[in-house]
Amino acid sequence: MKKMITALCIFIGVHAIAGKVDTIMIQSNYLKKATKFVIIQPTNQSQANNIKEYYPVVYLLNGYGGDYGQWPITTPQLAKTADDLKIIFVCPDGGKGSWYFDSPIDSSIRYESYITKELVPYIDANFSTKADPKSRAITGLSMGGHGALFLAIRHSDLFGAAGSTSGGVDFRAFPKKWDIKIALGEYEINKERWYEYTVMRQVELLKNNQLALIIDCGVDDFFMPVNRALHEKLLQLKIDHDYIERPGEHNHIYWGNSIDYQILFFKKFFQKNK
Repeated sequence: MKKMITALCIFIGVHAIAGKVDTIMIQSNYLKKATKFVIIQPTNQSQANNIKEYYPVVYLLNGYGGDYGQWPITTPQLAKTADDLKIIFVCPDGGKGSWYFDSPIDSSIRYESYITKELVPYIDANFSTKADPKSRAITGLSMGGHGALFLAIRHSDLFGAAGSTSGGVDFRAFPKKWDIKIALGEYEINKERWYEYTVMRQVELLKNNQLALIIDCGVDDFFMPVNRALHEKLLQLKIDHDYIERPGEHNHIYWGNSIDYQILFFKKFFQKNK
């Protein structure tokens, strides 16, 4: 993996009371381009004693129109959280409208393969991670909420826990929006294909307790109806999950608050599975 992918580290900052934040550029064979991610690491308190520490990892996926910097800007507390909870955070660049799957019609949209076959192995090979699904979680906002659940369900060998905040978990109600037709074709003539790529379809593949799941959405969010529908479907399938509705809209104020609760959910999962 180190031979296949080259890396360029760009220093952002080190805080005296917070974790280290860096931007990394890697060359992706699947995306056929260089792409960046942000990694936020705890300060290693044991370096002076030459003790190697290993940490669980939470992957944070950006929404439509965002990039690798969306989560660090939305939640500047991540650096301190990394230090306080001893968790590594990785924020990939999901592109403007990738939806985090491999497109069946556009070979340049292969974000599922990029994250699961290139990024996760790269992170484990180059940073002090606990390389185990019991120590690896993924979540995201909006398009990234869809992506996190989609990837975790399809790759539970990599991720033991997953979340979604304001997630576009069923985009069929929005056939003209967010470039989805570029990756899946026009909805009117590809309805079955569109369904196959939704989280609503993917949860049918889940077994109970296969993943630790947390899903939340603001009550004034335009994705509220599809999140409620997903919650009802998980109940029908008897899939245990945490589901939260709270006041809020589809904006950074809601996501910056929501992620703190999701991180605590993941921390509990990591501790339970030590």
